[in-house]
Amino acid sequence: MESMSEETKNLVAEAGKVYTEHFPLTTCFERAIFFSWSCAIKDCTFCYMSTQEKRNKNDADKSLRSEASMYAEALLCKVFGWDIGFYTGGIGARPFPKHAEIVKNIRGIVGKKVWISLGALPRNVLELFKDDAAGVVGSIETINWVLQKKVCPSKPYQPYLKMFEYAQDLGLPTAITFIVGLGETHADLANLKKVIQDYGVEKIHMYGLIPHPGTEFAGAAAPSAEEQAWWIAQTRIAFPQIDIQCGIWTDRMERISLLLQAGANSISKFPIVRKFGGPEAKAIEAEAAKAGREFTGTLTKMRDVDWGAEVSGLTFLDDEMRVSVKLKLDIYLKQMNKSINRIAIVKG
Repeated sequence: MESMSEETKNLVAEAGKVYTEHFPLTTCFERAIFFSWSCAIKDCTFCYMSTQEKRNKNDADKSLRSEASMYAEALLCKVFGWDIGFYTGGIGARPFPKHAEIVKNIRGIVGKKVWISLGALPRNVLELFKDDAAGVVGSIETINWVLQKKVCPSKPYQPYLKMFEYAQDLGLPTAITFIVGLGETHADLANLKKVIQDYGVEKIHMYGLIPHPGTEFAGAAAPSAEEQAWWIAQTRIAFPQIDIQCGIWTDRMERISLLLQAGANSISKFPIVRKFGGPEAKAIEAEAAKAGREFTGTLTKMRDVDWGAEVSGLTFLDDEMRVSVKLKLDIYLKQMNKSINRIAIVKG
């Protein structure tokens, strides 16, 4: 990893101290549950969904995930100790009452409320989720409003801020997503602080830009570890009790310990099912230990669980759905075992 300035080193040290004063020395993996791989707007310039072809309105949306696959994934999260970052997907993929039903079932599986990220929602839609949502996420992506208009032309920030007002009225916690590397500057920190203060933001998902092929950022450089750590540390110092999730990717394992030391609570943006037990998964757990954190859950060890009994216990799902969930679960577990066995063969 590149060397850091003394200023950032001191900042990280201060943020780490603030973290230890307010949180236990633990960390975990947070998995977003996606309900689709397409979006109705498809013009956020950094997003891989913008590279997907628009479909005819009469065609079946093949990008929609089955309910069974999402419930199977939620069960994996429960058993392996992965938190659910949020339930999300492309805007307009499903009607909101159906989303509410799915969120209710996911809550039943994992035993706790689930954050939702479904676009800028009006009050009457938020009310559908108030009993089962842990809170609502506004995917504003950047807190530089001029830049936000450029990178998310069909997703203005004002409706998200209005949604936060509705959420506050309904007693729903609020969160935001922020992608470091879209073109923001350190001067934008003041605006980030204002948003958090004005709307009572309790959680921030702080990602680093992934330059997806086919997007306008395809040739851009990913933000440095120091830059991502700077934003996390500044946020931690300004808001000691905020929940900060740091997004990484498979080519950025070596920065995890720094981001945790800078005050992040948890780790996300890792394809855990196909990478389970592999070198990157082991690196995440090792980086957590390097940062002085105990890793809750596991990314490397299979659980000795009666999966049939786990699925049978989901009595709020009908018989047909439970059969489908077990079939999907078997596929995921086979893939995870294959990943572990592949590593073992290479070592042998």
